[in-house]
Amino acid sequence: MAQSPKLDLASTFVVVEPHHAAIPIAVTPTIFEELDRRFDNFKGRLLVSSFSSESDWPTWEIHPAGDEIVCLLSGDVTMVLDRNGAEEIVHLRDSGSFVIVPKGTWHTARTSVATRMLFITPGEGTENKPVSATRQTLA
Repeated sequence: MAQSPKLDLASTFVVVEPHHAAIPIAVTPTIFEELDRRFDNFKGRLLVSSFSSESDWPTWEIHPAGDEIVCLLSGDVTMVLDRNGAEEIVHLRDSGSFVIVPKGTWHTARTSVATRMLFITPGEGTENKPVSATRQTLA
């Protein structure tokens, strides 16, 4: 039996097809455009990815096709979920802690330390908008 190659989510994301086949995809500067083009605008698919950041995300994002799982691998992050115009705060401090972002919920992340997160994302219809006006915060 052939040995599977070792992969790294920093350089290779994984697309999970509707029939659950996992397809490794090299990360490029235009990966999201390539994914939409190659995988029919991501209909019925999930993206397994990892990102690192040392600062707040500049945008909010929303996934209308399903819930997103966001798991902290290292660092410290505050996930911010827009709940009808008020911010719900979820602190992820321990490696392996995660939040399930409900389908159709705008969300962003805030951090000031080196942070790495794992995402399992239903990519179809994903939208982004700039982070702007301060909102009321829910504890």
